[in-house]
Amino acid sequence: MRFPAEIAARMTRTLLLMAVAAAGTILLVRFAPGFFSDPREMDAKYAAAARAEMWADSSQRSIASIAVQTVSGWRRGDFGESRQFGVPVSELVRARIRVSALLLAEGLGAGWLFALCAAVPVSAMRRGQALCGLPFTILLAIPTAAMATACILSEQGGPVLVFSLVIAAREFKFLRALLESAWSAPHVLWGRAQGMPVLTLMRFHIVPNAAPRLFPLVTLSIVTALGVLVPIEVMFTVPGIGQLAWAALMNRDLPVLVATSLLMASAVGVAGVFSTGARALEDA
Repeated sequence: MRFPAEIAARMTRTLLLMAVAAAGTILLVRFAPGFFSDPREMDAKYAAAARAEMWADSSQRSIASIAVQTVSGWRRGDFGESRQFGVPVSELVRARIRVSALLLAEGLGAGWLFALCAAVPVSAMRRGQALCGLPFTILLAIPTAAMATACILSEQGGPVLVFSLVIAAREFKFLRALLESAWSAPHVLWGRAQGMPVLTLMRFHIVPNAAPRLFPLVTLSIVTALGVLVPIEVMFTVPGIGQLAWAALMNRDLPVLVATSLLMASAVGVAGVFSTGARALEDA
């Protein structure tokens, strides 16, 4: 019964997270300066009284009416129309979500491969672990924007490389700690004392013991990836969700900003659900 209860609790927290994100974006829409302004107000042919009437009509919209209208549109899959591009928000998101998903998949895959290839031999060392892990510590201290700037100036690498370095730097220490605990198991120590080959220990003892604990780390690294998605896409001009959110922020295109914020919150919540499910299955 523990596994369903934990999944239900995490699902509830995910829905609450999305509700908070929705409420925050609705408040942002209501109180954003000039959001309800009408372009006709800038036209000199409209009298001052007409402009005042348009302003009064828009300013009287309550938070409740905005919430009802917004949520009703979301239930129909309608996120409104972009004020910057003049097209439905769903079309903008649909055209860019595949680009961001592919970048996330490539960056996460390369980053985890890099971190695993480094953590496996370092965790098996009895001395010099701190020195071998120093490059990852240095990478962890370098901002994402600085890595992207170095790639652009040197004309070497690209968004996938920066993504993989960020993920590898953050996951290396967790992988090393996890593998160190596996190497310290009594049966593994006994096998090493008996001269059992390292590859045999890895195949039959280290990997089977560590694999169930890797999945929660993979799902939680999605949160890290989403955090660096915006600067990477903006600096490398990748036409994805992160660049769209940045453009919406710069141009006060709040319908697009609302949709991208909810999409990010949903991705974080789903990653948390899978992470909790894996831990529950492991403990069951």
